[in-house]
Amino acid sequence: MGVKQSETRRKRAPQHRQLEFPRHGGARKGAGRKPKGRVAGVSHAARPEITARYPLLVTQRVCADLPSLRKLPELEILRGVLAEANERAGFRIVHFSIQSNHVHYICETRDRKRLTSGMQSVGVKISRRLNQLWKRTGQVFAERYHARALATPNEVRQALAYVLNNAQKHGIIGDGADPFSSGPTFDGWKTEAAPPISRARQVQKPPLTPVPLATTETWLLRVGWRRRGLIGLREIPGGQAARQARAKEEARCADLIQRSLAAAARNAPRRRSDRGAYGPASRH
Repeated sequence: MGVKQSETRRKRAPQHRQLEFPRHGGARKGAGRKPKGRVAGVSHAARPEITARYPLLVTQRVCADLPSLRKLPELEILRGVLAEANERAGFRIVHFSIQSNHVHYICETRDRKRLTSGMQSVGVKISRRLNQLWKRTGQVFAERYHARALATPNEVRQALAYVLNNAQKHGIIGDGADPFSSGPTFDGWKTEAAPPISRARQVQKPPLTPVPLATTETWLLRVGWRRRGLIGLREIPGGQAARQARAKEEARCADLIQRSLAAAARNAPRRRSDRGAYGPASRH
């Protein structure tokens, strides 16, 4: 019996066990640098290549707990900086929109190097002059700028509507183009009557002359986007798809509210007065 057991032991194939070593770094859940705030900022990956053919949509955000940019002294500072920025060779700010905590630009540039130097100059000048106005020191912009190339006429038109009507996206509606933007000098508006204003904060036009912006040189900003139609003063940024998605979401929320109210009414206990002091009311 001992001989049979030894033979069976020799016939078994050797089993190899894979050794697992501890890993350091690499892709895993929770890896990477944590954001400074509640959400992550602009990615620090290499920016895509930029060509002179395509205009750019650029956004800069200010730090939290700073005064609003939509005031006359702040507007005068930004207007002056934008006028100076257009004197640089190979870099132009064609349109802009100033909101309470961020600024949108539509720019034209020859290459990435000129875009970087131009936006750095704009950011430094705005920061210094705003700090002088606010009597403070320190950082003004929360992160580096975000830039996206606009490669088609449809993208350019959507970006123009988004930038020039961006105040409406934040609930600020006036009787014309937003005075804290390049809208008053924009020549691509539709001729239409302004609809009645409701549930929105009024904005007063500041008594300022329009900002002397640079003339467009790219075909997309001169001609291309106009083939998709002019822009309305009350056009919601995002187009018809955004309006349909918003209406669908509002209808879904209303339906959920109605269902929850109906379920609460069905599950609510009956009051003591309805059942009587000693049980169901007797029938006569």
